[in-house]
Amino acid sequence: MKNILVLHTGGTISMLEDESGNVKPDQINPMNNIQVDLDNVNLIVEDFFNLPSPQVTLEDMLKLKKRINKAFANENIDGVVITHGTDTLEETAYFLDSTIERGKPIVVTGAMRSSNEIASDGTYNFLTSIRVAADDNSANRGVLVVMNDEIHSARFVTKTHTTNVSTFQTPTHGPLGLLTKNHILYFQNEHEDKHIDIDSVKGNVPIIKAYAGMTGELIDLLDLDRLDGLVIEALGAGNLPPLAARSLDRILKNKIPVILVSRCFNGIAEPVYSYEGGGVQLHSDGVLFSREVNSQKARIKLLIALNAGLKDFDFVSYMEN
Repeated sequence: MKNILVLHTGGTISMLEDESGNVKPDQINPMNNIQVDLDNVNLIVEDFFNLPSPQVTLEDMLKLKKRINKAFANENIDGVVITHGTDTLEETAYFLDSTIERGKPIVVTGAMRSSNEIASDGTYNFLTSIRVAADDNSANRGVLVVMNDEIHSARFVTKTHTTNVSTFQTPTHGPLGLLTKNHILYFQNEHEDKHIDIDSVKGNVPIIKAYAGMTGELIDLLDLDRLDGLVIEALGAGNLPPLAARSLDRILKNKIPVILVSRCFNGIAEPVYSYEGGGVQLHSDGVLFSREVNSQKARIKLLIALNAGLKDFDFVSYMEN
């Protein structure tokens, strides 16, 4: 018998559609009424909080991390399932994956259709997530995102469609595995990434997206006294228009970390081009290339590094791997 802790946090999976077609939270979580008929599972269910995912903060993610660590350490819990709104699901999953040591399964799921809509996907995603969390083969794989019969790594998965039930995809790598009616199949292993246990999530780290003809105006507006770091969603393999690149100088000279990712859906950011504003110049100037993660996850990664107090080589190694 597996003891699975369920932490409901809100989102579409816990919402209802009214007669006008508007979707909104309900005082009673409809997920609590779902009957789970799995012979080997005992559920311990908590309404941890009830928030639309755009309202979820890093402080909320930190509370989840602490609750999960407590459950694994003191409560004989074999796995955790978190229901979550999909807008920021990937960020919560990535935060947990980056701060909790690998071991017992942690699964995050959600829904694209509220509980009373036609063909609602919430109940099915919830039940398949419980199956994954209770499966011995799900251990030591980091945090998993289970949606639409697919199992994804929290490190790489992202929301790709505003409404489609197959919205969660993993660029470049593809899913780790899938579910059938009777089996859970893993066909690749995601390599273990460094986790760092932190107790705070303080810091001001904005994200700026690059575009054709970009100047330094947006970057110049940043108040260095209130800036702890910056994430740039750059062009292609990791390039910027020349005027934007020049405006990074004052930030870098003030020893404020600048992290670069690509705005491309697939591929890896790396310094390749050596013209003005190209990745080679940016890297030489001190911009760090965070490979394979998107901008929202790079921001979380930077905040983790800052709150952990990483310095010099350890900081660079963590951000660029």
